[in-house]
Amino acid sequence: MSNINVKKSIAIFDNEPVRRVWLDKEEKWVFSVVDVVKILTESRDARTYWKVLKHRLIAEGSNQTVTNCNQLKLVASDGKMRLADVADVETVFRLIQSIPSPKAEPFKLWLARVGYERMQETVDPELAISRGRKHWQMMGRSQKWIEQRMTNVETRNKLTDYWSDHGIDKGEEFARLTNIIHQEWSGLSVKSHKKIKKLTHHNLRDHMSEAEMLFTSLAELSTGEISEKEKAEGYNKNEIVAKKGGKISGDARKALESQIGKKVVSPENYLPIKKEPKKIK
Repeated sequence: MSNINVKKSIAIFDNEPVRRVWLDKEEKWVFSVVDVVKILTESRDARTYWKVLKHRLIAEGSNQTVTNCNQLKLVASDGKMRLADVADVETVFRLIQSIPSPKAEPFKLWLARVGYERMQETVDPELAISRGRKHWQMMGRSQKWIEQRMTNVETRNKLTDYWSDHGIDKGEEFARLTNIIHQEWSGLSVKSHKKIKKLTHHNLRDHMSEAEMLFTSLAELSTGEISEKEKAEGYNKNEIVAKKGGKISGDARKALESQIGKKVVSPENYLPIKKEPKKIK
C-alpha cells in the first residue's frame, strides 16, 4: 500500500473518533484498526484486544485479509506520529465479522457513508465544509461557535499550507510547531490542555470554548503573517516565528484575564454526559 500523497483526518462515529487516511494513488480511505476495535468492543484497551484477536485469527488460519493489515503513521494520543495498523473499507467489513457487537450494523452503514463522501468531496470540496457544519450542529454547537470553528479551520489551513511550502515536514514537525504556538498563547502544551478537559483521542479544537478558539486563531494568524513577512524557511526559523506568533496571542489572553478576573482556558468540554448505571436493589 502506497502512503505517498496522503491526506489525514478524523471521522466521528457516535461521538468516538476514527483516524483515517486518504490514499491518493489508490483513491480510497484506510482506517485505524484500533479505533474501529475500540468502538465495536467498547474496550478500554483496544490495542491489546486487537493484538489478541489478530494472533487468534492467525492461529486459526482464518480471515487472512484482516490479519495482513498495512501500517501507516497516525497521530497517537500523546500527539506523536506512530505506526499503526490500518485497513480499507473492505477489510474493516471483514474485521467486523470477527467481532460480535451490537454496533456492527450501524457501523457498517456509517463506514459505507464516509467512504462514499470522500469521493464526492474530491469533485466538490464545499461538501466537506457543509458536512462539518452539519456535524457540529447535530452535536449541539451554537451557530456562533460553528462560525468561529470554521474561521479557525481556515486560519489553520493557511498556516499549514505555508509550512508545507517552506521546508516543514508534515507529522512530527507540524505537531511540534503547533505545540509551541499553543504553549505560548495558553501557557499549556496541547497534551496538558486536553488533560484539563478530560479528553483522550478527541480533537481538542472541537471541545474549545469560543474564547479558546479565538486565541488559537489569533496565535496561528499572527504566526502566519510573521512567517510571510520574514520569509521563514525550514524548521529552526519557523520555530522562532511560532514563539513570536503565539506570544502575541498569549499577551492578549493575559490582558483579557486581568480585566475579567478569570482564566480563558477552561475545563469544559462537549463530551456526552455518561449516565450512572442503575443500582440493583
